[in-house]
Amino acid sequence: MNKTQTQLPTDTWITATWQEYIQTIEDPSYEKAKSYYNQGKLRIEMSPLGFKHGRDHAVIITAINVFAGIKSINLTCIDNCTYRKTGLREAQPDISYYIGENADVIPQETSIIELDIYPPPNLVIEVANTSLADDKGEKRLLYEAMNVAEYWIIDVQNVEVIAFAIANGGSQRINQSQVLPGLAISFLEEVLQRTRQENQIPIYTWLLSQFQ
Repeated sequence: MNKTQTQLPTDTWITATWQEYIQTIEDPSYEKAKSYYNQGKLRIEMSPLGFKHGRDHAVIITAINVFAGIKSINLTCIDNCTYRKTGLREAQPDISYYIGENADVIPQETSIIELDIYPPPNLVIEVANTSLADDKGEKRLLYEAMNVAEYWIIDVQNVEVIAFAIANGGSQRINQSQVLPGLAISFLEEVLQRTRQENQIPIYTWLLSQFQ
């Protein structure tokens, strides 16, 4: 990466040192951007999110939270948080969860979650409208390296949930969540399908009836 470059290309991975990455994300031009770093590469995302991304983002959070509430599963949902392994990697997933015994592991006043101090989240979710190839590729490698337990991709265009269990530095597709026992990935896809046909209140009412 050219240190004198004033405007970096966005939505793509660029070779950079950790110091160059930190300099970039401290630039006010990228204040509202999402940023990622892994294995000597950075990515800045400036793409507009839009209605579809925001809708699926909200509905997935609600579906998970309702399921956990009905099943008495302790969790903490975090929206657009920064996870950092200083000098090595950083991620700002759309949605992340600490679940079960880890639900209260992060102190309330924490800003950036330092992975040298705290465990990684149990579940990380990226909502992919225009970033699907990267979410399935480089970001999956990043979350494998972070040792999250599960990684889900919400494919907005195809109304699909692509879920991976992560272990031993690799990942494998799953049809049932392991961190939220009893939650089928196909059920979440049905929830998303319903958002294409009706507003959210009847969907949430239906959710309650399915989980009880």
